[in-house]
Formats: sequence, C-alpha cells, structure tokens
Amino acid sequence: MREIIVTEMLSLDGVIEAPGGETGYRNAGWTFNDVEFDPAAYELKGTEQEEAGALLLGRKSYEAFAPIWPSREEFAGYNAMPRFVVSTTLEGDDGRWPATILRSLDEVKALKTGQSRTDFDRDFDGPLLVHGSATLVRALQEAGLIDKYYLLVFPLLLGAGTRMFSDVSLYTQHLELEEHARYSNGIQKMIYRVKK
Repeated sequence: MREIIVTEMLSLDGVIEAPGGETGYRNAGWTFNDVEFDPAAYELKGTEQEEAGALLLGRKSYEAFAPIWPSREEFAGYNAMPRFVVSTTLEGDDGRWPATILRSLDEVKALKTGQSRTDFDRDFDGPLLVHGSATLVRALQEAGLIDKYYLLVFPLLLGAGTRMFSDVSLYTQHLELEEHARYSNGIQKMIYRVKK
C-alpha cells in the first residue's frame, strides 16, 4: 500500500494560501516576505523529492505549478516523478508538465492500494506526495486517506485565507509526532503520522 503524505507550509493559524506569492491573496508570498530565510528549514523539501514516488495534486495547484515547476532546477525530483491530478473539470493535462487525471477519491484509493485501473496506473515506488491542493487535502482528510503530514509551521498569524484542515465534523484523528525541529527564524518542522 502506498502512503499519502501531505506536505505544507502553513501559518500558525492554519493558512496555506499563496505561500510563494500567487496573485489574489493580500498576504501572498508570506513564506519569503515575512520570515527571515534559513536554508535549514527547507531541507525537508529536498528529502521529500528523494523519498516520494509520485505527486498527487488538486486541479488549482496543478494549474499553478505546471507553468513554473518544469523550469526550476530545485524541483528536478518532482519533475521526474509521475504526477496525478484529482479533478472532475480538467479536460486534459498541461503538455509542459504531463499528468494523469483522476476523477474521484475512489480512483485515489485504488492508486493508494495498488488496485487501480490500468488506464492510469503507473509503476512507481514510494509515497504519493500532496503539495498545496487545499480542497484535495480536506477531502483526503475527511476520507481518512492521509498517512502522514510534513508541516513547516511559520510563526505568523495571517487571519483570512485558505486553510489546510477540514472544518466538517469528523471523528478524532490521532497523530504521532515522528520528528520535530525548530529553526533560527522560528519556523518549526513537524512530521506527524496519522494513527489508524
């Protein structure tokens, strides 16, 4: 069974919107504009690229990443791995950054368990890594499909903005802290496994 790992940069109040500067959000770029840079805090991103087998993205994040990530050297690992996009509306992939489109959480479950249909299954080792993709993350959380969280928590309160965690009434999900680090700029790395 493949693990699903959600990796996010988030404010202390749970906002994940526009961390890199995407337009339309008043605090866009908060990961770089509002916190002093410490390269050690971002080592997790390199580790993720080495360990992950594939990317699993929601439509909006895929459409934001596809024009940018293929040309970025620091994303070479992500660019080399298979990509899956969960969307009911996407007509086709962006030819610059090919991806397989999944139409439902049932198809995500099939991919996770290795029982997917041959028309979108690919051979790969390692977990499925979810970046951004707030709507998808909340749906995966509600369906109990997330195995781990890789979180970089920034010492900021952003107020309004897209949040990571679901706000529907769920049964308690217990987490086990597997790794923690605090960096000179106040960012904290927290890696949690979801107890099942």
